Amino acid sequence: MQKENVYYSTGKRKTSVARIWLTPGSGGIVVNNKPVDEYFTIESLKGMVKQPLVLTNTLESFDVKGRVVGGGVAGQAGAVRHGITKALMLANPDLRKALKKAGFVRRDARVKERKKYGQKGARARFQFSKR
Repeated sequence: MQKENVYYSTGKRKTSVARIWLTPGSGGIVVNNKPVDEYFTIESLKGMVKQPLVLTNTLESFDVKGRVVGGGVAGQAGAVRHGITKALMLANPDLRKALKKAGFVRRDARVKERKKYGQKGARARFQFSKR
């Protein structure tokens, strides 16, 4: 979906889903109505969110507005990064090659494996007793 210079995309990681709106601007990043530095308190997560913009030298070119739900803070940061990547590719398809090489295009689909019935956990079994 695309309106006048507004690029929308959805990013996902684990159980987190981020909706991202990218508009031409001065480089402000807002996640859930809070500045990115306030929402993600861990430095590595702040850096993770900014990675696609830094890689493509568009950090000062776009304003990012995001809504993210589900999962924990690391999963949410990954979902926001994925969403920003997809929105950047909509804005400029030429950036795809660099973003793909960095590994930002593919969704990180690793999720927790479910516990199976009659067992202790996803892989763990109850101890076998012969007698």
